[in-house]
Amino acid sequence: MGQKVIWVSGASSGIGREIAKEFSKAGHKVAVTARRKNELMKLVKEIRSEGGTASAFICNVMSELSVKSAFKKITEDFGKVDCLINNAGTTVFKSFTDTNVSDYDNVIGTNLRGAFLCIKSVLPEMLKRKNGHIINVLSVAANTAFENSSVYAASKAGLLAMSNSLRAEVRSNKIKVSNILPGAVETEMWDKKSLEQFSHKMMQPKDIAMIVFNIFSQP
Repeated sequence: MGQKVIWVSGASSGIGREIAKEFSKAGHKVAVTARRKNELMKLVKEIRSEGGTASAFICNVMSELSVKSAFKKITEDFGKVDCLINNAGTTVFKSFTDTNVSDYDNVIGTNLRGAFLCIKSVLPEMLKRKNGHIINVLSVAANTAFENSSVYAASKAGLLAMSNSLRAEVRSNKIKVSNILPGAVETEMWDKKSLEQFSHKMMQPKDIAMIVFNIFSQP
């Protein structure tokens, strides 16, 4: 397969962090983006100390300007992006009644708009090359009903529908679009009480990272 350039959004912690490490271990160049500069720099330092190649770029996926700027810097550093991994995500655990407009804008803006903007940035070049892979880290909430997660579910269901349509449009150009729908994963998205009560049933971020890498590695 050779060395590829991998862009991982939401890489400052949890699943995204482990995905970056997994791809780096396999010899790929990793561009990590998130809003938390300090956490990104720690990750890059760790990857480089183990002989990997990684660079960090501050990016708020809700902002078109921020995504465009990050993408420009990634391509200046590494060249073309071979694989985009849309992992940036957030949620609120509230009933529909208690969910306010600000909650809605934040969750939809991060999970759905953010993925849209990142895909829009990498897609033109992928279409030109007739090569590329887009992997979306979704959730079983995309097609399963959970209480107190209505907007989160809507964001993930929206991204699932959008990426399935995208796949139909771009597959003739040899661009792959893959969706991962994990169940509960032990990350800081959960509150302390939930982690204390349910962490023994949850998957680990490394488990998801290995699944993402295995999907990417398929011919």
